[in-house]
Amino acid sequence: MPEARLHDRLEDIPAAHWDALHDGRNPFVAHAFLSGLEQHGCLRAQWGWTPRHLALWDGGTLVAAAPGYLKDNSHGEFVFDHAWAHAYAQHGLEYFPKWLCAVPYSPVTGPRLLAREDGARGELVAAIARQCRHEGLSSAHVNFHTAIEDTAFDHAWLPRIDVQYHWHNDAGWRDFAGFLATMDHKHRKNIRQERAKVAKAGVTFRIVEGLDATDADLGAMHRFYLRTFAEYGNHPALTLGFLHHLRASMPRALVMFFAQREGHAIAGALCLRGGDTLYGRYWGSEESLPGLHFETCYYQGIDYCLRQGLTRFEPGAQGEHKLARGFLPSFVHSRHWIAQPEFREALRAWCGQEAASVRRYAATLAAHSPFKRTADAAPAAATD
Repeated sequence: MPEARLHDRLEDIPAAHWDALHDGRNPFVAHAFLSGLEQHGCLRAQWGWTPRHLALWDGGTLVAAAPGYLKDNSHGEFVFDHAWAHAYAQHGLEYFPKWLCAVPYSPVTGPRLLAREDGARGELVAAIARQCRHEGLSSAHVNFHTAIEDTAFDHAWLPRIDVQYHWHNDAGWRDFAGFLATMDHKHRKNIRQERAKVAKAGVTFRIVEGLDATDADLGAMHRFYLRTFAEYGNHPALTLGFLHHLRASMPRALVMFFAQREGHAIAGALCLRGGDTLYGRYWGSEESLPGLHFETCYYQGIDYCLRQGLTRFEPGAQGEHKLARGFLPSFVHSRHWIAQPEFREALRAWCGQEAASVRRYAATLAAHSPFKRTADAAPAAATD
């Protein structure tokens, strides 16, 4: 029986051991990404993030692990449980701290129960529940896990779903013109007009991958990121040091799109590249121009995927406006273990009602697909 151990720093687990537990196609679970967040000031206890990674060891061999955090709030998670915390408080119970298995600040589907063998995932899930009982925690949560990991969870773990908007090239488009050709006239015309407005304003684009990124490029991208967070009144978690760390440790994953006018960068979007997927994460702009956001964050990314042979583009959470630009609704998943039996059963019914509502919403969105109703149109909406 493997031994379960908690690790307060990912650095305590050798990178080679951790990365042997996944196929390397999702950059967010890489040891370099997660440990970089810890090393460069992106995770702070006062923001509610305390690393508490759970690992299963067989002697000196790491057989399974979950990136975990002790949370005393629900910020930066993108799976909203504020109502659950409120219900606990109304009954005089403490919801926080809770334990979370996730990638901080990243609503990106990917492996969460990292394991050498499928059977070890079930052992890891059981170890999570045992540890939470031992520490007297209210709950444990696994956010944005993959479909293949579903079988590791038993009945005690409540399932939730939500909708994001993803671009899929299942139709085999070779270029942007081919992508547009499968859209109906209204949406095709709208996209062309948006792109034309940006070009008419004298804006050009420069794509910078990690291997070619200069200090000035990283500084500009971080400046845009800070500006966006300031506009929304949120605290910016990612540091400039972390961007430098990505360039040094994950250069092939880092992709940035810079909008330029008269030789000066006026906007930028930061993405990470995986095995077959581009992940849009952050953007910012120093100027407000019609269509600039859509071009920088969506159309440049689609163009990049088509040139590079990537088949998916996930531009981030939420945003119904993405639908009209070719990003179709896709379901994302999470699992939740509640220690208190009465609350668990009450929330089970709540989760079932929520899932039905989300599926109705996804069906409504599917009726507004921008693609032609033909056999060569884009993939069906609301995919699991």
